[in-house]
Amino acid sequence: MTIPPISATGSQELVDPFGRHVSYLRVSVTDRCDFRCVYCMSENMTFLPKKDVLSLEELDRLCSAFVAKGVRKLRITGGEPLVRRNIMSLFRALGRHLETGMLDELTLTTNGSQLPKYAKELYDSGVRRINVSIDTLDADRFQSITRWGSLDKVMAGLEAAEKAGLQIKINAVALKGVNEHEIPSMIQWAHGRGYDLTLIETMPLGEIEEDRTDQYLSLSQVRAGLEENWTLNEIPHKTGGPARYVNIEETGGRLGFITPLSHNFCESCNRVRVTCTGTLYMCLGQDDAADLCTPLRASEGDNLLSQAIDEAIGRKPKGHDFIIDRDSRSPAVGRHMSVTGG
Repeated sequence: MTIPPISATGSQELVDPFGRHVSYLRVSVTDRCDFRCVYCMSENMTFLPKKDVLSLEELDRLCSAFVAKGVRKLRITGGEPLVRRNIMSLFRALGRHLETGMLDELTLTTNGSQLPKYAKELYDSGVRRINVSIDTLDADRFQSITRWGSLDKVMAGLEAAEKAGLQIKINAVALKGVNEHEIPSMIQWAHGRGYDLTLIETMPLGEIEEDRTDQYLSLSQVRAGLEENWTLNEIPHKTGGPARYVNIEETGGRLGFITPLSHNFCESCNRVRVTCTGTLYMCLGQDDAADLCTPLRASEGDNLLSQAIDEAIGRKPKGHDFIIDRDSRSPAVGRHMSVTGG
């Protein structure tokens, strides 16, 4: 049996059964959001009771246990992470791992609505790069997709983030018949402002009012369309996540593709996700999970928590079972993306 390497703290590093080092943790701090995007949530969501959600202090302990085991990148997600009360205290606490060199990057994915309020504090806490989810530049279409969102508010958030010194990457979910015609103009807009843009295929998580077979747009098809007018050159750029990047000669910017369905990225998966209830999902597209809340709360020490993490990583599957077709209308996974963490 191969013994996993030892981290800088003396703990065993996290290596799954297929030899992949788990160095990237995505942590949802809330299932709540101030938007109701049509591919992510139902309009009338029932959210978790507050008693079921880990405290910010517990989230700090949990994240720190992963950092002690060699996780080098932490991404804070939601729902919308910045709607969590006193969330900046968690960013400030986790920033200590950047100062010690135990952590390479602390970042977040956000819808941008709260950035006017928090951008400077994020930078002061050690965050240097953020992902902002924007699926359209048309204000009416933006409100239609998000149901409750305001494009003007998000644009103000981008300005605040730039002013604070944060590097910005835009995430856009490609939706057939909704924003596919807008993708070239979104690329030009993002690259004109110095932002990277990543396109994402819709994923079959959670029951929604829409039919995902009507939403799904293959990024292989999108890329073929872009190559009719632009020169896309493969580049080795990596941000720690699943995106494959190209450089577009004509715009001078980077474009990423996240393709869980048309070209999955499981073979190089280095990620696990923890929900705001302390449930660890070893794969976004599988239901197998581990309860980290119970060992976290069972002792002031981290031995039980550490053992639970090791046992869970030992069950990390080779890949997901995502599929979208007319015969599989129900979601591949019952939980919503807002629960798992975007």
